[in-house]
Order: sequence, then C-alpha cells, then structure tokens
Amino acid sequence: MGEAIVITSGKGGVGKTTTTANIGTALALNGKRVCMIDTDIGLRNLDVVMGLENRIIYDLVDVVKGDCKLHQALIKDKRFDSLSLLPAAQSKDKSAVKPSQMKKLVDELKQDYDYVLIDCPAGIEQGYKNAVAGADQAIVVTTPEKSSVRDADRIIGLLEKENHVSPPRLVVNRIRPQMLKNGDAIEVDEIVAVLAVDLLGIVADDDDVIKASNEGQPIALDPKSRASIAYRNIARRINGESVPLLNLEEEKGMFKKMKKFFGMRA
Repeated sequence: MGEAIVITSGKGGVGKTTTTANIGTALALNGKRVCMIDTDIGLRNLDVVMGLENRIIYDLVDVVKGDCKLHQALIKDKRFDSLSLLPAAQSKDKSAVKPSQMKKLVDELKQDYDYVLIDCPAGIEQGYKNAVAGADQAIVVTTPEKSSVRDADRIIGLLEKENHVSPPRLVVNRIRPQMLKNGDAIEVDEIVAVLAVDLLGIVADDDDVIKASNEGQPIALDPKSRASIAYRNIARRINGESVPLLNLEEEKGMFKKMKKFFGMRA
C-alpha cells in the first residue's frame, strides 16, 4: 500500500505544479513507483511540465464518471516506466468531481504505486477539498513573500483539521539569495517559525527550472542543477533518508542560515 501526498499552497504562482513534477521525477529516479494526479480541473498544467500533453486521451473526470477505465487514463512517462500521470480535464469545472470519488480513486492507485502525488489547485474551495480527500500526507509550498506565507498558514490550519492527513511539511521555493541579503525577502528560519511546521526542503530560484518546464523536461533530470539536487534531496527525505547538507558555500554565504535548518532536519 502506497502513500498519497497532496502538494498544496493556498496561493497560486508559488511553483506547486513544478514542485509536484520534480518530486515525482526524483522519486522515480530513486526507483519508486509514482503516480501524479493533476486535480486542477479546467486549468491543467502538470502534463505540460512533464512534456506529456500530446498523449492525453482520457482524464480524471472521465475516470470518475466511468467513461473510461483508470488504466486507460494513466499516461506513462517517456523516461520512467514507474512514473505515471493522471491528467485533469481541461473543459470541465471542479464540481465535476466529488471528494468521495477522489478518495476512492486515490485508494485504488495506492494499491499499485509507492507514492501518489496530488497536485492541488490554488485556493480552498472544491478543488482543495477534492485534492485533500484521499491524502495521507501534505506538502505545503510557499515562497519568501508575506502574502504567500500568510496563505500557507491558512492552508496549514485547514490541513491540521484533516484527521487522515499527517502534520504538513514545508517546501520554501524560489529563494533568491540576493533578496535575502538585502532584506527584501523573508528568511527561511522566520517562515518556519511563523508556520510552525517541519521544513522538508528549500529550492533556490533558478531560471533553468522555468526553461526545463517549458521544454517538458523536469529540472530533476539534470544532475548538475542546484535545483535538481534540492528536489532530489526532498525526495530522499520523503523516503525517510537523512540527507547530508547541501554545500551552498559557493553561494557566497547567503544560505548559511538555511544550512543551519538543513542541519536540524538531517
């Protein structure tokens, strides 16, 4: 029986879908069987980030409505046999799926996969309720911005009311060292203190992440990329590994406080 992890944020535009794609890819690199579900009905994007948009025939709504079998809607990744995607519908709305249907679907997928990653839409409406319904764990993604942290806090409060979900863990995304140095972004330790959740990982802002997403090649596939290493380390922590600190000294010392936090996590 696998584990279902919802990746959520509250605020849109924090890189949640990119995080889902890269954690899924990194878990597959570790030999895990992974299924990613895009629950952002009407605004699907996970297929594009994975470079699988041209393979979609059926989608999540088709499955829950019984218009196709689950295996017919699953798209196998081009690079890993162990990695699959269940895409969202593009022409339906979020009311097309009920939480009870999502839970049943996720429970079925957990029979065949080590991890089911659920890419949650922004907000706290029906899409959020659907995405959380079948989850066992939660990852909250935020950026070092006040509005993003505030929305993350709201989502964490909601997740803590879900008895079937373990205490959420945090990924701080799109960290820009220069802004931290100038005091123009919130420090990671401050974010962790405010949100009072475990830190699962940090990911520096990197133009290559956007470039890779546009090419349908998750950055986690590039072993030389710093963002890739960050995502791979997050995947290893999800697997329960104690991961050594990233050597970020070449970042001119900007990440020293973050290294301290990675030390606490190790």
